[in-house]
Amino acid sequence: MDHNGAVWDTDSLRTRFSQTLSEMYREEVPLYGDLLSIINDVDNQVLRSLSPVFRNSDQLEQKPDYQLPFRHKLERHGAIRLGTASELRNIRRQFAMLGMHPVGYYDLSVVGFPLHATAFRPIERDALEKNPFRVFTTLLRHDLLSRDIRTSVETVLSKRKLFTDRLLELINKWEANGWISASETDELLSESLEIFKWHSTATVTLGQYKRLKEEHPIVADIVSFPSAHVNHLHRGR
Repeated sequence: MDHNGAVWDTDSLRTRFSQTLSEMYREEVPLYGDLLSIINDVDNQVLRSLSPVFRNSDQLEQKPDYQLPFRHKLERHGAIRLGTASELRNIRRQFAMLGMHPVGYYDLSVVGFPLHATAFRPIERDALEKNPFRVFTTLLRHDLLSRDIRTSVETVLSKRKLFTDRLLELINKWEANGWISASETDELLSESLEIFKWHSTATVTLGQYKRLKEEHPIVADIVSFPSAHVNHLHRGR
């Protein structure tokens, strides 16, 4: 609640965040934008087949989401990979501002990946109805790496800074007060995107990358870049 008595709306902010993330991902992966266009076209075709009154009418084009809930047009699921426990702690704090909480535990070592995992998502029925967006989040398990690679991984990741100073300031302020201003909320969204952006330049040498990849390709993907780039995003149910 802010100083004017307004309640912090995690659902609306989660929607803004997922839409902003979608816009960024469409720029990074143009085929994702093509996929969304295909989904919209198929939705419209199905609506025409199920709604005879709109068949051969321009009303469907004027309101293509007719009979579909708003959340149908929102991203449902994303995934990121983190490298350290500190990164996981801070992403938990950030997602809490969006009404997203860790649900479930997955030990991916049983399928050959040196990872822990959980899914951050809303947990209340009303919140799920408004926007069910979740982010499947994995964490690299250093204890499952060979000793030499573990040392290299820890050295590289100790220099990585996923969260900007300004983002941490905003998180701290929200945790202390339960709200931040509208302009600060805009900052929160823009600063948050820095965590998830794709970077084409690695932070390791080619030789280091090859050694990390020999350990496991997913280790190279997590450790070699300055961000926890989105590895997939979709509107699946």
